[in-house]
Amino acid sequence: MTEAPSLMFQETAEAADAVERLFEREAETFAELGRVIADRQPAVVSTSARGSSDHAASFFKYLFEIHAGIPVASIGPSVASVYDASLKLERALHITISQSGASPDIVAAQNSAKKGGAVTVAVVNVPDSPLGRAADIVLPIHAGPERSVAATKSFVASAAALAGIAQAASGDAALGDALIRLPQALRQACSVDWEPLLPLLRDAASLYTAGRGPAFAISLEAALKAKETAQLHAEAFSLAELMHGPMQLVDKGFPVVAFVPEDAALESSSQALVKLRGLGAEVAAFSSRDLGPLTVETPSTGHGHLDPLVALVGYYRLIERVARARGLNPDTPDKLKKVTETI
Repeated sequence: MTEAPSLMFQETAEAADAVERLFEREAETFAELGRVIADRQPAVVSTSARGSSDHAASFFKYLFEIHAGIPVASIGPSVASVYDASLKLERALHITISQSGASPDIVAAQNSAKKGGAVTVAVVNVPDSPLGRAADIVLPIHAGPERSVAATKSFVASAAALAGIAQAASGDAALGDALIRLPQALRQACSVDWEPLLPLLRDAASLYTAGRGPAFAISLEAALKAKETAQLHAEAFSLAELMHGPMQLVDKGFPVVAFVPEDAALESSSQALVKLRGLGAEVAAFSSRDLGPLTVETPSTGHGHLDPLVALVGYYRLIERVARARGLNPDTPDKLKKVTETI
């Protein structure tokens, strides 16, 4: 009897439609954000998030700093919720990313940022939430209900929304064109051939995920999904950082899953993969470029800064299958729940 698809499997396939809805329905919100950033000329943009949403914030950090040239700083929610600190954010933009918009700590951080002078933006799947109601600007991600504990379509839509903010701030035409192509690339990514990687991860005790720039942010999300769905220990590193202390753990058969788009880091990333293979690592790469025998060739938006997000869809499909091959239900990890409210 054929095993029924998991919710995670189904919801990964819904990411493309969510992103399409996002850009169809929120064009004016993106325009408003572009105007606010142009008017305020913030010296810094701050973010606050947890879990997968914080990885989306890391993705945004690279895109925004590369394209808009404005530093992005992550503010730990506990700075406001536990330590009751006052944030000095005059002229700043503060962006909070959340699926539910319900956790008290991120709401507290947003409130503190607003008191400190920031314009607050909630990137959220539930606009009518405590976070959304308290924000100056709400950017709904339009992912729809997500029932699997593992965030897939909500992560992709959040990251796409943040990429849209970076494009609105910078006016980068190439990035804008790639965002238009993003939904189709996400659809195509659901069908990439990840099967050769299944034995490698199914039998692994630990692995590294890696990338550079925006791809490093995606490797953070990939490591989390290995842990929460497949109970597989994973650590994420920049491929540059991996060449330092973490390399000491790499020996024969050690799995490394790298996200390597065609961007300015391609050459240095490729050289790092060669070095890791030389140490005996089993290196798999998600890339639109052929990078060796365990390359999962992924579709491209035509822009290397967005392509790691496309590659992640193929990885989601892979790690969902790894979880089931290890006898686990990726939708219902026994120690987790969908909405986690922290203080």
